[in-house]
Amino acid sequence: MAETSTLARPYAEAAFRIADASGTLPRWSDMLADLGKVSAEPAIAAALRDPNLAAPKAAGLLIQVLAGRLTGEAENLVRVLAENRRLELLPEVAAQYESLKNEREGVVEAQILSAFPLDDAQLADLVSRLEKKTGKRVKTEVSVDPELIAGVRVVIGDKVIDGSARAQLAALEAALKQ
Repeated sequence: MAETSTLARPYAEAAFRIADASGTLPRWSDMLADLGKVSAEPAIAAALRDPNLAAPKAAGLLIQVLAGRLTGEAENLVRVLAENRRLELLPEVAAQYESLKNEREGVVEAQILSAFPLDDAQLADLVSRLEKKTGKRVKTEVSVDPELIAGVRVVIGDKVIDGSARAQLAALEAALKQ
């Protein structure tokens, strides 16, 4: 079977083109995020996987749960996904749409893992440095991981900047073994 990301790409690109043409990128971002979350809920996901559930009913289920929060175009996207038995792709469609939107807006997403909670000044300084390094605006997701011992680990796409004490100790250990 084809890769989930490959199957989701045309839907994400179509949603992006519609949103971009109508100037509603943020609204579509919210709608797709909601659709992705709802479709991933265990009870809903189980219902959507049921082969006995007709496509119009599957689409109707999602549309009903998100009543009033979807535009007509978003409802049509849900119907097309249902007809093609692809509703399980909604979380991936949302993720790929976000990537396209971020690329258009000159934004990169960064995951920051810190050994200790960062205060606002530290986070602002780190974001400023990352923006200088990438040349783009940086949208962060910050979490605490005490196993880092000290420092931070930043993941931007496929790039990792590991300034944690754990990484430095691992490098020292590798150097001593040689």
